[in-house]
Amino acid sequence: MKNQLKAKPQPNIEKRPVDVVLDEYNSFHTNPTNRLISYLSIPLVSFGILAFIWSIPFPHFDFLGKYNGFINWASFLIAGMIYYYLRLSPLMSYAVLFVLAAFSYLIVSLEKTVVLAQIGLFFGILGSVAQLIGYNKEGRRPLFAQDLKFMAIGPMWLFSLLFKKLNLRY
Repeated sequence: MKNQLKAKPQPNIEKRPVDVVLDEYNSFHTNPTNRLISYLSIPLVSFGILAFIWSIPFPHFDFLGKYNGFINWASFLIAGMIYYYLRLSPLMSYAVLFVLAAFSYLIVSLEKTVVLAQIGLFFGILGSVAQLIGYNKEGRRPLFAQDLKFMAIGPMWLFSLLFKKLNLRY
């Protein structure tokens, strides 16, 4: 009688919500050219959107005193994004918050010397056009055309690739 090895049934492990979202995003980035374009265009689009929204005038509230300049429409965008990321992956939310803090510092530095709305539009459009070229290489429609949440997933996807290379569980 031969010993036959039977494959052990794999336990049905349910994926975490962050893995489901990132796997779907990743499935739209299988072409190497599209991936490379996305590595460059996602930060451009993120910075452009943040800079443009930062430039939208925000009401002045006397009770905020010297902190009035720190509260603007971009503050609410950042808070919403970080909350969304925090619910999916705390480590990922901290990494994205660090990058958004760097973007914010750059925006505050630029705010005094250039027209911020134009800079935001320039980088946002440049990154978006690059992403459309990448999706064309992929032969698919852009993800954000299906669901706007995928505009927020891009930065997380980049960090997920980095964390996988570093063997960090996010």
